[in-house]
Amino acid sequence: MELRHIRYFLTVAEEGSFTKAADRLMIAQPPLSRQIRDLEEELGTPLFVRKNHGVSLTDAGVRFRQYANQIAVLSDRSIEDIRDLSGGLHGILYLAAVEAKAPQLLSKWISSFSKENPNVEYNLWNGNTDDVVHRVMNGLSEIAVITSPFDQEDLEGLEVYREPWVAMIPKGHALAEDAGNSLKLKELKDQPLIIPSRASRLREIEDWFSPLHIQPTIICRIAHMQNAIELTKEGVGISIFPASGADYTDGSVITRPLTQPDVYATYVLIRSRQHELSKLAEGFWNMIADGI
Repeated sequence: MELRHIRYFLTVAEEGSFTKAADRLMIAQPPLSRQIRDLEEELGTPLFVRKNHGVSLTDAGVRFRQYANQIAVLSDRSIEDIRDLSGGLHGILYLAAVEAKAPQLLSKWISSFSKENPNVEYNLWNGNTDDVVHRVMNGLSEIAVITSPFDQEDLEGLEVYREPWVAMIPKGHALAEDAGNSLKLKELKDQPLIIPSRASRLREIEDWFSPLHIQPTIICRIAHMQNAIELTKEGVGISIFPASGADYTDGSVITRPLTQPDVYATYVLIRSRQHELSKLAEGFWNMIADGI
C-alpha cells in the first residue's frame, strides 16, 4: 500500500464518484479505478459499493477511512515538521477546540501568532471534549482547548481560562424573571435539565447537587451547545453550560449564573504526552504558556 492509494481512496470517498474524483486528481478514470481495485485486493475486501450514479462506502470502507485520514494527516505533518527544521516557522498548524469560550481564545492566539509567523496556515477542528481529546491522542490535532477534567497521565495541560456555569432558561419561564441575577442550584430541583453529553460532566453535575440531597432531572444530554440552545428555546428544558455559551443565544433564552455552590468551567490547553510537538506547534504552545 502506497500513500497515493490512501489519497486516491479519500478523494473518491469525498466525491462519491470515480469520475469526479478523477477530475479533481487530474488523472484518467481507468487508472484511478485500477488503483482502488489494487487497494481492495490488498485489504481483502471491497471498500466501495458501486452504483449507477456514484459510489458509497462499505462498512469496511467507513472503518478504513478513519485510518486513511490519520495516515494522510500524519504524512502532511511529517513533511512540514522536517521542513521547519531547516527554516522559519511555516506549514499547517493542526488545532482543535470545544465550544463556548474556546474558539474565542484560539482566535486571539492565532491572531497574535500570525503577526510573527505570516507563513503559517491553520487547520481548526471543533467538537465536544471527548472528540477533541481523541484527535489529540491520535495525532490528528497537536494542540487543543478542552474543559476539565482531563487525563493528566496521557495529556499535558495548561489552565487558560475560568468562567461560571450558567442556566439557560426559556423566556417566559418562572425562573427567567430575574435575568442576569444568580440562580441557586436548589431552585433547579425537579426542573428538566439539558446538559453536555460527556460522562464525566454528568458525574460533576450530580456532585453539585449531592450536598443539597437533590437528584437532578436530566432530560437530555447533547454534544453540541447549539442543540441545547434550540431545545431551550422550544421549552424542552433548562440548559446548563459555561457562561460564554450565552454569547450564542438571542432574546428567547435567559441566562442566570449558578450559585450555592458556585460552580466554574475551567478551560485547558492540552497536548499529548505520547507525541512530540512539531517545531511549529511547540512555538504556538510556548507563546501561550509565556502569556499565562
